[in-house]
Amino acid sequence: MSTNPSTDMLPLLGDVVTSPLGAARVVILPIPYEATTTYRKGCENGPAALLDASQQVEYYDEELEQEFWQVGIYTHEPVADTRDRPYTPEEMLQVTEETVSNLIAGGKFVIGLGGEHSITTGIVEAYRKIHNDPFTVVQIDAHGDLRHEYEGSIHNHACVMRRIVDMGLPTVQIGIRSICREEADLIKDKQLPVFRAREIAMQPNWMERALAAIQTEKVFFTIDLDGIDPTLIPGVGTPEPGGLNWYSLTTFIRRVFETHDVIGCDVMELAPIQDSVVSEFTAAKLVYKLIGYQAIAKGW
Repeated sequence: MSTNPSTDMLPLLGDVVTSPLGAARVVILPIPYEATTTYRKGCENGPAALLDASQQVEYYDEELEQEFWQVGIYTHEPVADTRDRPYTPEEMLQVTEETVSNLIAGGKFVIGLGGEHSITTGIVEAYRKIHNDPFTVVQIDAHGDLRHEYEGSIHNHACVMRRIVDMGLPTVQIGIRSICREEADLIKDKQLPVFRAREIAMQPNWMERALAAIQTEKVFFTIDLDGIDPTLIPGVGTPEPGGLNWYSLTTFIRRVFETHDVIGCDVMELAPIQDSVVSEFTAAKLVYKLIGYQAIAKGW
């Protein structure tokens, strides 16, 4: 991605593969916002850590047998950066929505990097206002995030999928293994399609069932990294035992890109661990996978 004015926000994959905004098909948007996390803090440092680690990712994808940096990757300057100053949820959502709207209006494939999961509301709202066709939000996550409010805020990170349901958008939830009673009741009342981690571990056909649950051609992916087994990515705010392994995760994501029109993605809640790089490196490799799957799907 591009040269970035923020000294700690490094280009994805290094300067050698940066593209100017006008020439880039893919824009990486760092959103280092953290205000409502309740367990491990530090996800505001996630985007910088991921971008730093990305410079160690091989350009050649051994699964797809190609290099994808040539598609044009631009790293946007950070928005709603709580390392600089506090942001209210409303300020964060406004600047996020405006920035994403401008990028997708310019034909860019946007991958948002958080930051806490509440950011996704602003990203999805931008897509909802621009896309006339309906789309499904496919969520990979350990948690339902379906509370109406939490700790006095409807924009808490534990409420993001409730806000998306309230928008009238269909959802499919993958890897869920922690919900409260309010969320369990909502899932039953609205018959929301949820594929729980324990079912995924025991049911070989879960992937076909999950793909069949996506009822629209267009898809937006929101990936909370705690949806992945914490033995692979321990650097998250609220690690939960179980979760997707690397190959279940990437196989499912690839299948969605092959069978649907993925309009955008985000990768949220990376909270780096001191003296360990495994979480940010794995997250960076996942972002490069998203770029590769989109490039194959679009024939870039």
